[in-house]
Amino acid sequence: MKTMATYDFMESMRNTNEWLGASARAFASYPVFGLVPHPMFKVMSAWGRITERSFARMVIKPDWGIRTIVGSDDRDHLVNIETVVARPFGDLIHFNVMGREPMARRVLLVAPMSGHYSTLVRSTVISLLPDCDVYVTDWHNARDIPVSAGKFDVEDYTLYLVDFMRHLGPQTNVVAVCQPAPLTLAATAYLAEEDPDAQPRTLTLIGGPIDPDAAPTEVTDFGRRLTMGQLEHLAIQRVGFKYAGAGRLVYPGLLQLASFISMNLDRHSKAFSDKILAASKGEDGERDAHNRFYDEYLSVMDMTAEFYLSTVERVFKKREIATNTFEVAGKRVDIGKITDVAVKTVEGTEDDISAPGQCLAALALCTGLPEEKKASHLEPGAGHYGIFAGKSWRKNIRPLVLDFIDQNAGGASPKRSGAKTRIRAV
Repeated sequence: MKTMATYDFMESMRNTNEWLGASARAFASYPVFGLVPHPMFKVMSAWGRITERSFARMVIKPDWGIRTIVGSDDRDHLVNIETVVARPFGDLIHFNVMGREPMARRVLLVAPMSGHYSTLVRSTVISLLPDCDVYVTDWHNARDIPVSAGKFDVEDYTLYLVDFMRHLGPQTNVVAVCQPAPLTLAATAYLAEEDPDAQPRTLTLIGGPIDPDAAPTEVTDFGRRLTMGQLEHLAIQRVGFKYAGAGRLVYPGLLQLASFISMNLDRHSKAFSDKILAASKGEDGERDAHNRFYDEYLSVMDMTAEFYLSTVERVFKKREIATNTFEVAGKRVDIGKITDVAVKTVEGTEDDISAPGQCLAALALCTGLPEEKKASHLEPGAGHYGIFAGKSWRKNIRPLVLDFIDQNAGGASPKRSGAKTRIRAV
């Protein structure tokens, strides 16, 4: 009950701030205050509107918002999001472009489960859709999963990826973004030994902590400073009575969001002060850059306690992936068993989450893979977000990833349609 009360208290604080914002917005927007020539009321209304929106977003799952693509035939093609594998803690979804010819590239995009919803990679999906048949791992919010569904830790996560890869078959090209990179590498190695015919064709690892000690960051230092007991005491709570997962031990998304914001507090403070000033002048917009970014950034989800704690202990502290000692269901997963899957790593020079060197360590672990099937790219000036969703991804990294897929396709390179294709997202 102690941690359940803490969870409900945190939710009450969020709800109170949302209410304060709504109250300030409504009060300062009374028409009679238009007779008072003072900017305070406009500033108060702007503050209230932005505060209400920001705190409301924290418990809303964002929509993918991908409606149609305009293909090379200059016709609108509806995009239908279909669930192809449904599991309690996460689904495999398919962005089915209706009426389009089958695509040569089949891509499984493994989205992070690190506090944000899978929609964090929406822009990555949008950029890949014109040229690829895209599948994405859609992880569920732990607060909405009943305790009766059981546990979910790093081994379960790895086996989910194994099942998804098996379902899609050997013609799949896997792209793992950030947090799932180590476990996606382990899942590929698991298949290499247990079911070689189901291995993906290529594996691209983007900004993932394969070896956290290769280049320490604030994230890795935090995990090293605290013992597992301290971490469990400080970070783990029980879901409150409001949600279907009441009683489940989780690492709350609101707590993760607080840590995200604290890492760049000055930047976020300036962004919100600038937004309030612009709104008070009537210079903001419903879908301006601020709202587009923060509507996604502030939408957070809970992770199961066992997944969070086992990630910290086994991936960061014990470095089981980096030392090739990771086990699934009592069986060691030998990364050296990967002999046929082409592997590429992507890093950014300004990445302060997974610094350069952490992801590159994957190639050294693939001792059974020929050098010609290994590739790496270090993007100058790119931060963590930029290497999979920003300008660096769109202009430089995405074309390199598609070229890497084509080079290992085993046949003629597919014709790219990206230059003639536009996405309509709402």
